[in-house]
Amino acid sequence: MMISSLKAIGLRVARSLVTLLFCVTLVFVILRAAGDPSEELLPPETPPDVRQEYRVQWGLDQPIYVQYLKFIGRVAHGDLGKSFVSDRPTTELVIEAMPKTLMLGLSALILATLIGLSLGIAAALRHGTTVDRSLMAAAVLGYSMPIFFLGILLILAFALHLRILPSSGSSSPLHIILPMVTLALPLAGRVARFARTATLEVMGKPFIRTARAKGLRQLPVILRHALPNAMVPLLMFFGIEIGIILSGTVVVESIFAWPGLGRLLVDSVGMRDLPVVQGVILMITLVIILSNLFVDILHAMIDPKVSLARTLGGAG
Repeated sequence: MMISSLKAIGLRVARSLVTLLFCVTLVFVILRAAGDPSEELLPPETPPDVRQEYRVQWGLDQPIYVQYLKFIGRVAHGDLGKSFVSDRPTTELVIEAMPKTLMLGLSALILATLIGLSLGIAAALRHGTTVDRSLMAAAVLGYSMPIFFLGILLILAFALHLRILPSSGSSSPLHIILPMVTLALPLAGRVARFARTATLEVMGKPFIRTARAKGLRQLPVILRHALPNAMVPLLMFFGIEIGIILSGTVVVESIFAWPGLGRLLVDSVGMRDLPVVQGVILMITLVIILSNLFVDILHAMIDPKVSLARTLGGAG
């Protein structure tokens, strides 16, 4: 059993590395196909010899396959290169921005979970009533609204009209509220609908009817029996949503000038700072892959009916 689990983990890690390599390769090719970065980074009146010297300095004069092999070799040694713009190591820039993105993403995930689970369970307990329909309508509205539109509405309401929250920056705890809520509300709507479905499914199980037949009150039945069993599908749902949260931070950080990976990515794309773009995408992809691997392993540990090897896609 242990050998089978280790083989499954090893196979999943190998698949994750292949996925990571594919994403990095795709980004590398697309960025190079977009044109010579020196055309954007240097003024139009730059002499040809200076432009050529710049291209030689950054290795842009070499064939694309040579640039790719050198890039992969550096990444394998933990070197993401230097920024074309600031001449600083890309690793430093990514490490500086990462904590802000993790803070925003985790805060939004916690808030969305609290709101979504509360609404979803409340709707399931009032199944078929006006309360159920109203809560689900609010959930649909939440995850259907474009995130950039929601962010602008929150800025207009709380920063410009009421003037109680800052609209940009990260210098105080208040600065995280608007971007966190912007990122959390759409996710809360999806969590609410998923939690409602999972709770309704669990509430119809025989062991729930048995617990009720013993005279247990509704709240203990939910907390002790229904919610733990509903958390298994919810856990897999969160594994998928982590990638959506990270992609959402790109938009949210740009709207609220939050100095995280998303804003660094947008700024670097605008300046054609290829090493930084590659480094940020590599880091985001790595976080998504690791989080999904963690969720798969945790799923197998929580649910005794699921073997680790089967969860990770290995041999049983």
